[in-house]
Amino acid sequence: MQTNNILLHIDNVSASHQNQQILDLINLQVSARDIVCLLGPSGCGKTTLLRAIAGLHSIEQGRIEIDGNAVCTPEHSVAPEQRNIGMMFQDLALFPHLTVFENVTYGIRKQNKKFIETQFQHVMKLTEIETEQFHKYPHELSGGQQQRVALARALAPRPAILLLDEPFSSLDPDLREQLASQVRNILKQEKMTAILVTHDQHEAFAMADWVGVMNEGKIVQYDTPYNIYHQPVSRFVADFVGLGNLIPAKILGPNQIETEFGVLQGQVGDEFKPGEVADLLVRPDDIPHDDASQVTAIVEEKRFLGAEFLYTLRLPNGHHVLCYAPSHHDHSIGNPLGIGLDLEHLVLFKR
Repeated sequence: MQTNNILLHIDNVSASHQNQQILDLINLQVSARDIVCLLGPSGCGKTTLLRAIAGLHSIEQGRIEIDGNAVCTPEHSVAPEQRNIGMMFQDLALFPHLTVFENVTYGIRKQNKKFIETQFQHVMKLTEIETEQFHKYPHELSGGQQQRVALARALAPRPAILLLDEPFSSLDPDLREQLASQVRNILKQEKMTAILVTHDQHEAFAMADWVGVMNEGKIVQYDTPYNIYHQPVSRFVADFVGLGNLIPAKILGPNQIETEFGVLQGQVGDEFKPGEVADLLVRPDDIPHDDASQVTAIVEEKRFLGAEFLYTLRLPNGHHVLCYAPSHHDHSIGNPLGIGLDLEHLVLFKR
């Protein structure tokens, strides 16, 4: 994790709602220009944390600092409008009676006319909103266009931090991921610091430099998207992020395990002892399809994904693994499929 040029510092923050603890000693540092995603299931506390940063939810313990200044403690809270924070809400919260121009410039309406016009044109270009849309009302726009207007409105005041609360949840999956990637490019172009809340890992990976996986009010892993996927620190993270299965692995030594695929090399970890049986995480992309392989598994399920199939395979010992294979390799349910195992590192969990 980067530690230089910290813009947002959250220190041991706890919060509750209706006598139920929602945040439990949260610690988080966000560097300037980084895009961070808070990822987790419903009810894990991610939206409450975002609201606490924005000044919309009080905290009972800890401290939140923005650019070195305390904006929230149990005793004192800076008003939301004084925190230099922009927010893009889940429901977009566009004013239905205002045009695109009026919505986008609402947060800068007290500035001089030259600044308003210059900034309006700038964010319109950034978000690729066409001139003919400027005087339309929200109900006259498509869902994707409304998303862009909401983003433009959040960007117009040039906030120090942009907070996005599941902003793409109303869109279909393909458009959601596409827009997330476009928003990332805009934020990087504007050198903007942003925090996104989502339960969609594809959206998180499309946008984030850093991902904080949350569960039961805690950040259980804070890392790059690559490491969150390939090196989860717990069963919860492994299960929540990506597809995968656990297969038994006998510990042979500090750098060696034995599985149904044979003896594998890799760092095992001091917590495992020789002779112990652990669970090895295997992702679909760890199981290459190989017709010439002597290791085979039976196809139990298959799902056509266009360019590829996702196969559910049963190993001879009864355990299951998942495998991606090009769609021209069409294997029938009940037939054997040759496979290998290609792991860059071992992810093991105690039983």
